[in-house]
Amino acid sequence: MNAFIAAMQLSVAGAFVSIPVVRARFGATATSAAKAELNRQGVRTTVLEENGMRFDAGGHETWAPVSIAAVLAAAAVLNLIGNSMARMLSWIVLGLVLAINCVILYSNLTATASVQAAFARKGDPELARVDVAALLKAAESGFPRWVWVLQNARHVIVFGAAGLALATLALV
Repeated sequence: MNAFIAAMQLSVAGAFVSIPVVRARFGATATSAAKAELNRQGVRTTVLEENGMRFDAGGHETWAPVSIAAVLAAAAVLNLIGNSMARMLSWIVLGLVLAINCVILYSNLTATASVQAAFARKGDPELARVDVAALLKAAESGFPRWVWVLQNARHVIVFGAAGLALATLALV
């Protein structure tokens, strides 16, 4: 059972690492497309940096998923070697991963509204006229079409593998 739980944890870790890998490879293209859209709208292209919007693998877009993957890998190793802390750590980490992935999914589903609200809070008239849906669509066009499939597969893997690991822990 420990090997199965470790395999599930490593699957989830791999799913989390896929985020910065894709952003590192295609983020610059997505950022260029977003800036081109802002330029088309007559908005200064610096609003992305000014508001912490990134489409590359910088900042929390890298350290957060890589950190989560590292903790999952450590828990997997503890499971494989039969360490007594593995069970408790697995419950905690996998529970947190499920909660974090819910936040990520919610963030993905509400991106347009969230960015619109963030821009509105700034009180900047130029930001208020940004067509956020067009901006995000332009950025999305900078990523290959298969990234959408990867994103959905990633959610399935995270929810499925974490759920299976937790169910296995509950049965053991």
